[in-house]
Amino acid sequence: MEIETLPPPPRSTANPAPKRPANSVRRTTSIDVSWPDGIEGQRLFVGAARDVVTPADGGAPRLVAEGSYRARLKEDKTITEISADLEPEGLSKLVGARAGGHLRMLLGEVMPDLIAQTHPLYLVLDDLSGSALVSAFAWSQWYPDWAEKLRQRIGEEEHAKLMTQRVNVCWGLQEGHSGLQPGGPPSNVADADAGDVRNPEDPHGWHALPEHEGPGFRRARRIDVVRDEAAGVIRIDSAFQDSASKPDGGRIAIHEYLLRATADIDTLEVLSIEPEARILPFSECPGAIANTQRLVGRKLPDIRAEVLAQLRGPEGCTHLNDALRALADVPELVAELAA
Repeated sequence: MEIETLPPPPRSTANPAPKRPANSVRRTTSIDVSWPDGIEGQRLFVGAARDVVTPADGGAPRLVAEGSYRARLKEDKTITEISADLEPEGLSKLVGARAGGHLRMLLGEVMPDLIAQTHPLYLVLDDLSGSALVSAFAWSQWYPDWAEKLRQRIGEEEHAKLMTQRVNVCWGLQEGHSGLQPGGPPSNVADADAGDVRNPEDPHGWHALPEHEGPGFRRARRIDVVRDEAAGVIRIDSAFQDSASKPDGGRIAIHEYLLRATADIDTLEVLSIEPEARILPFSECPGAIANTQRLVGRKLPDIRAEVLAQLRGPEGCTHLNDALRALADVPELVAELAA
């Protein structure tokens, strides 16, 4: 099948994060993945999350909630160890589970209280699945023949199975799109600098991020929430980025979205959704943005279920869906602000 010639995918980061708005609440989360025992060893996942309120004068924030965990996963994404500073009830039941769609269902079964509290730790536990799927990309920045080594290690049959499973998993990987062509998409697309999420003019803007040597992956999120009493709306400004470390000390971005939205203060009805593609792997990927308008008119607390119903598989982008699903916690975040 002949592939339509499309413009290259967007490749410009929005980092660093803006300074915290006055009288706002900010959630930041991160998952950092490393391989302390080498490429054939288990992956170490370090998740961290924090909610803070910034006062009207824009000064130092007030801590609302925070949490962190450490987990080890085998190559097949099976969780072999996990511990957290909060040790929420049910955490030990995640051992033996695989980080995929079923893990999210298991989280709902074994730690409903954490979800009901909309604690930020839940978001980085939920993000284990997406991070486990994408994080192996980090090795490609350190070893040019990484893809061939992976094929040899898992075998041609298993590799072919993995490639087949990718078809129609999301908008960008629909049958016939460039990301599924033999040899992959065009290789003349320049690497995208991930920048640094931390703003040097706002030292309190992010929680502490771990540093380590060697190949590494990071999923970083930010959600800023403001009450606009004059307009009667909640204003949401969020960002989502997957990135990998490089031998020269920089970072390459894999996926990056900005997402702005408004919702009615009283009814929590979504009034507008404005995703912005900043960095995506394939030319077709930005096409997923249009379908997000199906969520306008839905209620914020229902967004997780609505995203699953409205934007499943090739109807949406898995990374944009993750950014959208996180909006379900906004009502609890905005409750921290003075009416």
